[in-house]
Amino acid sequence: MRIVIDDSPKAPGVDSALASQWAQVRGRLRTEFGEATFRSWLKPLTLVGQQDSAINIAVKTRFMRDWISQHYAERIRALWQAANPAVRSIELVVDGSRPQAMKARSLPIERPASEAPRPEAQRSEATNGFSPEEVSGPLDPRFTFENFVVGKSNELAHAAAQRVAEARAVPFNPLFLYGGVGLGKTHLMHAVAWHIKKRTPVRRVIYLSAEKFMYQFIRALRQKNVMIFKEQFRSVDVLMIDDVQFITGKESTQ
Repeated sequence: MRIVIDDSPKAPGVDSALASQWAQVRGRLRTEFGEATFRSWLKPLTLVGQQDSAINIAVKTRFMRDWISQHYAERIRALWQAANPAVRSIELVVDGSRPQAMKARSLPIERPASEAPRPEAQRSEATNGFSPEEVSGPLDPRFTFENFVVGKSNELAHAAAQRVAEARAVPFNPLFLYGGVGLGKTHLMHAVAWHIKKRTPVRRVIYLSAEKFMYQFIRALRQKNVMIFKEQFRSVDVLMIDDVQFITGKESTQ
């Protein structure tokens, strides 16, 4: 007796013929793009159904929709058309009903220098003349997007970092970079800061280590100006903390 387990994500009500085609397409995608890429981008896709000649597939976020549309949608369409010639297109939809789906949060929009400062800037001016440069750590000029080597293991992190650097509204906040030592996490963080400073220098960016962040917080506690500390860090557009694992177990800092 042979038992076949179909683990292809599909919405309720998808007929068996369409589900079988989806399983075939997924198998080909796994073979062509490799296990790492498949797990990162293609495995989370959920088959919704077919409408006329279009196959509807749900993705978890807008970022995934844009990335898959650019890099994989055409190949998915070609593979599906080989299994079913009636298929003409692939429609990617963001499934907002899923718990994993994340809504975009808009960053503050910068204004020209001739206009009145933002409320965030006004608050920061009231906190002892605070400026991000006073707190932010040094940036390595070698750590830019142009110098970053993209591979299978880091293409997702690289794409997400670029999205943060280029877009005023992103579908994920915060962005958490995780990986082993020497794999480029700090490089990507510096690259984001350099890109923002070059493209929109009016935006306020802070990059610092978790150790320095804790030092700033402890000093604020001792000087009894925690509210000023909070306003300072809330007044910036982009806050980046490196080696964030060092605040594990420090509940007050978290």
